[in-house]
Amino acid sequence: MAAPKGRVLDEMVELFARAKLDLAVVAGSSRKLIHDVPAAGLRVLVVKPVDVPTYVVHGAADLGVAGADTLEEDGVDLYDLLDLGIGACRLCVAEYAERPVSESAQIHVRIATKYPNLTRRYLAERGLTAEVIKLYGSIELGPLTGLADRIVDLVSTGETLRQNGLREVETIMPVTSRLVVNRAALKLRGEDIDALVARLARAVRKRKVA
Repeated sequence: MAAPKGRVLDEMVELFARAKLDLAVVAGSSRKLIHDVPAAGLRVLVVKPVDVPTYVVHGAADLGVAGADTLEEDGVDLYDLLDLGIGACRLCVAEYAERPVSESAQIHVRIATKYPNLTRRYLAERGLTAEVIKLYGSIELGPLTGLADRIVDLVSTGETLRQNGLREVETIMPVTSRLVVNRAALKLRGEDIDALVARLARAVRKRKVA
């Protein structure tokens, strides 16, 4: 299974623990990137969140835990088995509070984002036209430096936006992490995967009522 580095990994380990699957070794301070967890019947690869679907699509991992934002942006050919309900946030449009954009004005609008495909889809659905600028980090700098008029980025509490003088304009989509599977793996190891999904589904329900 490919698992994402960062805060979602800790939430994932907690959820698996609710399913009586101990992945504590994966969340430790070790720099190891591959963890064998025989008791859970898993080998876990710890990778960058954006790389999880790639490992699963190409069969380096049977399963993966990936954000809905990454899956939608990449349009990968994977089965989405279960919404794990972890890593909850939202993909939002935001702008500099002191320089709001008028969508009715005939001006050239630029949007900075890590999500060009989702941003273009959003613009098309709204019937809007804008130049989309791909950035890989510190998206908030776009409006502050004049590079862009707006940004499209993940927002959790909104505190980073507020600290940088930005305000949310609109939510494009809610985001949670999903359990995804390689199509071939689902055929070859269907029973094992179904059993894992059933255990995790129960854990997800327990987590919601906890």
